[in-house]
Amino acid sequence: MSTPVISTRGLTRTFTARTGPVHAVRGIDLSVAPGEILGLLGPNGAGKTTTLRMLTTLLPPTGGEAEIAGHDLRRDPAGVRRRIGYVAQSGGLDPACPVGEELVTQGRLHRLPRAQARERAAELAADLDLTGLMERPTAALSGGQRRRVEIALGLVNRPDVLFLDEPTTGLDPAARADLWDLVRRVRDERGTTVFLTTHYLDEADALADRVVIVDGGTIVAEGSPAELKERYAGDPAAGLQDAFLAITGRGAVTENAPIAI
Repeated sequence: MSTPVISTRGLTRTFTARTGPVHAVRGIDLSVAPGEILGLLGPNGAGKTTTLRMLTTLLPPTGGEAEIAGHDLRRDPAGVRRRIGYVAQSGGLDPACPVGEELVTQGRLHRLPRAQARERAAELAADLDLTGLMERPTAALSGGQRRRVEIALGLVNRPDVLFLDEPTTGLDPAARADLWDLVRRVRDERGTTVFLTTHYLDEADALADRVVIVDGGTIVAEGSPAELKERYAGDPAAGLQDAFLAITGRGAVTENAPIAI
């Protein structure tokens, strides 16, 4: 059995509020295999976002342990950052900057020599269908094109794990489908592990090898989409929303509409 690329044991995060401690994450035990696409779901306030921020070194854990791509999350966060890519929900592109310059700059931030950064930018542009956009400022791109650029930025350092935070929010159906294909290609062609959070149940159903549902700061269910649907909705052909609602008891949503997470 292969060594997990993500492993957490009792991962916790407590915030201090005027009314007392807030236990956002109460002990997450998680194992993610190399090359797996894992979808993390949860209702509002479940601890999903806090978990993601801890795993990407944006928020230090209060307790517990985690290892990502062979690096200890608490003792070696810089080592973790070198081995992961992260695409935030809001993005971070400079609207006046051409696509090619964004990619080269990202390579330089990862300490690639300029010539190597240019080679890497050209390689990613060819792989992600960006070659014809390299001279175009990012402000002139469509929503789907911007997301492709942002994923390319997350891949510059050839990460073992790519974290995608709600990658298709705001995209039209055609752009969402294109991005789904891209995520599959990233895993299938590069062997990259993908850790995905999403507002869309149909997206998790279509993309994830395994879904983990958190609620109240703990994992309440996990399994493949088909396993969860059969276990909690009684039918592997049911909608994932039926299983989600049975697990969490939260308000009804449509299959392709966002849940509050």
